[in-house]
Amino acid sequence: MKIARVEALPVRLPFTTVGAPIMMFGRPWNAFELVLVVLETDDGIIGYGETPWGPWRPIKALIDDFIGPALRGRDVGNVPAVMHELQRLTHVIGRYGLTMFALSGVDTALWDIAGKAAGVSLCRLFGGSPRPVPGYVSLWVNYKKSGAWDWESADRDVLAERARAAVAAGYRHVKLHGTTEADLAAVRDAVGDDVRIMVDASCRWTFAEAREAAARMRQFNLFWLEEPIFPPEDFASLGRLQAETGVPLAAGENACTAFEFAAMFAARAVTFAQPNVNRVGGITELRKVAALAETSGVALHPHSFFFGPGLLATLQLMAAQARPGLVEKAGAPLEVSLYGGAADPVDGQFHPPDGPGLGRDPDPDVLRDCRIAGT
Repeated sequence: MKIARVEALPVRLPFTTVGAPIMMFGRPWNAFELVLVVLETDDGIIGYGETPWGPWRPIKALIDDFIGPALRGRDVGNVPAVMHELQRLTHVIGRYGLTMFALSGVDTALWDIAGKAAGVSLCRLFGGSPRPVPGYVSLWVNYKKSGAWDWESADRDVLAERARAAVAAGYRHVKLHGTTEADLAAVRDAVGDDVRIMVDASCRWTFAEAREAAARMRQFNLFWLEEPIFPPEDFASLGRLQAETGVPLAAGENACTAFEFAAMFAARAVTFAQPNVNRVGGITELRKVAALAETSGVALHPHSFFFGPGLLATLQLMAAQARPGLVEKAGAPLEVSLYGGAADPVDGQFHPPDGPGLGRDPDPDVLRDCRIAGT
C-alpha cells in the first residue's frame, strides 16, 4: 500500500462575530484558515489529516515541497516507522513548530488510511470500542472593542449567558479565557457550584504575575488554570507555581513531540496534560504522550479547539483509553460544518463515529465551497 497522491488543501471556515472581532496579526479574526492533508494510496484509499489553523501558506509549502515528495511512492503499511523516517528526514528544517504541524496532519491522514484498510475505526484498531467521551465547552466570548488581543474586553453578560447555555446543553465543565475576578464571578454565578470551571490564561504572565493571579482565583475553586506562564515551555516555573499555590495546572497545547511532554512531566509542571494532535506530531505522538501521562500519574485532557480530522482523531484516541479524559468543544459559532453535526456533543458528551478510520470523511461540498481561493 503506497502513497500515490499528496494534497495540501487550504480551507477557510468562517464563524459569526457579534460586535467588534478581535484583531489577529493585523486583521479581523472571523475565520479559521487551515490546511487539510489529503493522502491517497495506489489502491484508492483516501485519508484526511488536519494542521493547526493560522499560517496555512508555509505549512502548505512544507507539504508541497518537502514532505509530499518524500512520501509519494512510499509503502505506508507501518505508520510509526514512516513517521519516524519523516521526522528524521525533516529535522534539518526544524523539529518543532510549523514542521511538526505539517507532519501532524500527514500522520493523522496515514492513520485514517490504516483504519480504512483494516475496515475498522481507529478506536477499534487501537483495542477500544466506541463509547461516549466526556466534553467541556471552551466559551467563545463577545468583544467590546477591536485592535488588541484582549480577552478581558468580553461582555460579561454574554459570557454568563453562554455559560448557562453550556450547562443547559449538558456540560459539567466550562472554560473561560477572562481572568479577572469579575469574569470568574459572572461564570460561577451563572453555572452554580456544581459545575467545574477552568481558566485559560493563554501564556500571558510572568511567574510572579501568575502566582498573584492564582491566589486571586483560589476562591472560585478552579478545576484547572491553563498555561499561565510565558514562555509555555518554562516547565520549571510551572512546576514551582503548582507546588507553591496548590492550584492544579494544565498545559501542553503548544508542546511538540513526546519528548517535550517527558520534560514537562519530569518537572512536575502539570496535573493535566493537553496534547494537541494537530501540533504534537499527530496520532503517533499523542499515543506516546498518553502512555507517558499514565505512567507519570498525569491526567490526559487533550486540547482540541478545532473542527476537522484532528477532532475526530482525538475522539477516537480518547475512546480507546482506559479512562477517557475530557475533550474540548470549541464554542466558536462556525457558519459551516465539515461533518454535518456528526462530531457535535449530545448532552455534554461526544460520540465518536464508528466508520472506518477516523469514522467519517469531510463533506466534499463544504471542502469545495470553503477552499481558499487561488489555491
